Amino acid sequence: MEDIIGRSREISLFTKALASKRSEFIAVYGRRRVGKTFLIRSVFKKQFSFQFTGLANSTTQQQLANFNNELNKAQKKRKSAAVANWFDAFDKLAAFLETLKTGRKIIFIDELPWLDTPNSGFIQALEHFWNSWASARKDIVLIVCGSAASWMINKLINNKGGLHNRVTKRIKVAPFTLQECKQLVQSKKTVLDRYQLIQLYMVLGGIPFYWDEVSKGLSAAQNIQQLCFSQNGLLRTEYPNLFNSLFSNAERHMAIVNALAKKAKGLTREEIIKGSKLPDGGSMTRLLDELEESGFIRKYTPFEKKMRSSLYQLTDFYTLFYLRFINGGNDFDKNKWLNSIDSPAYRTWSGYAFEQVCLYHAEQLKQALGIAAVETNISSWKSTTVKNGAQVDLVIDRRDQVITLCEMKFSINPFIIDKKYDAELRNKIAAFKKETGTRKSVFLALVTTFGLAQNNYAAGLVQNDIKMDALFAPPQF
Repeated sequence: MEDIIGRSREISLFTKALASKRSEFIAVYGRRRVGKTFLIRSVFKKQFSFQFTGLANSTTQQQLANFNNELNKAQKKRKSAAVANWFDAFDKLAAFLETLKTGRKIIFIDELPWLDTPNSGFIQALEHFWNSWASARKDIVLIVCGSAASWMINKLINNKGGLHNRVTKRIKVAPFTLQECKQLVQSKKTVLDRYQLIQLYMVLGGIPFYWDEVSKGLSAAQNIQQLCFSQNGLLRTEYPNLFNSLFSNAERHMAIVNALAKKAKGLTREEIIKGSKLPDGGSMTRLLDELEESGFIRKYTPFEKKMRSSLYQLTDFYTLFYLRFINGGNDFDKNKWLNSIDSPAYRTWSGYAFEQVCLYHAEQLKQALGIAAVETNISSWKSTTVKNGAQVDLVIDRRDQVITLCEMKFSINPFIIDKKYDAELRNKIAAFKKETGTRKSVFLALVTTFGLAQNNYAAGLVQNDIKMDALFAPPQF
């Protein structure tokens, strides 16, 4: 497992499952391209008794034929006749596993949601296999994996039928942190400083598959140009493939994401309905849940507001970048992205994307503030009285009777607080104290790329000057 970067929690769960004295049913899910299959195969290597991958957009008969081919490979000398249905398929699998005399029998079924074709009876057959045979033994480790997180949650983990509470371990594989992306780049002998890595993260997020395409010897901007704007760039056409591989009728999910991309700070449910032109009701709830479970959006409640005031915000870095800069472009100017740097559109996007990087690394910010062990609630806040809507994108409400208001600024030089911005910050803090009526102390933290330029404004206002280096700290478990 020396080639695996990060994933210590996931590896620990797999190790415990291998050492368990009972049969284990492990559900692994996460966003497409996040490295689920690589992780499982790296941990277990050649220990699989049987492994099988579902086929995208295939019929039940094609899936069964594929299953039978893989079973014949596993059995080597003994060949099985074609399977008639999924009950027959799992019966034959059980019969084969019973011929293996010693050790844990590890079964890996990848892209599980693709096997659940209409009227196939797959879920019922899987349920029967586990309940009537595998769970009664002590030597089975069944690992199922899928990118369609909503299917994995609703049809498997939260199953209301025969698979209810049958999953013994659930593992959500999250995108890499900045520190893990740095390690991945270094493992390929690529040298990029932290500012360059953050620029890439604002486009690629923490998706290892995308980072694998970062080319040695190119700057962050050159890599973005190559990946997103060249004719054969991996990410130029990734967007529709990404959504269509995860969701049925993905046009509805993309309509929601398109609406959210137009309002950086997020939309209410009612605003999403209006912007996407989709009907209200249970289907909208399901679509939002599916996008949230798959890691494309987040639902959050502003500071001291009720759930009905919740906002939905687009948080997938690549999706946001695609909709801002790639979508609709058919020209392949080799310098398009390089020439757009420092344009108004670039400045607006980079400021928001850096905020999202900071939000994703909230635990690292807590470490930098020295409150890693302090209980906190993280939210945002928007004024209802100040003209032009003063707002704070990251509010850390701390158990130690302090509220930290975090401002995030992306720049190529140390950030300068001038007289105008000083007044803006002071008005924002005053409005926050007045409108919330908090009795806690209110601290201001500025998170910047290269820190604050020291002047009288900075010295008299900012309690915590946090540089981008803090975002690269390894998480504390």
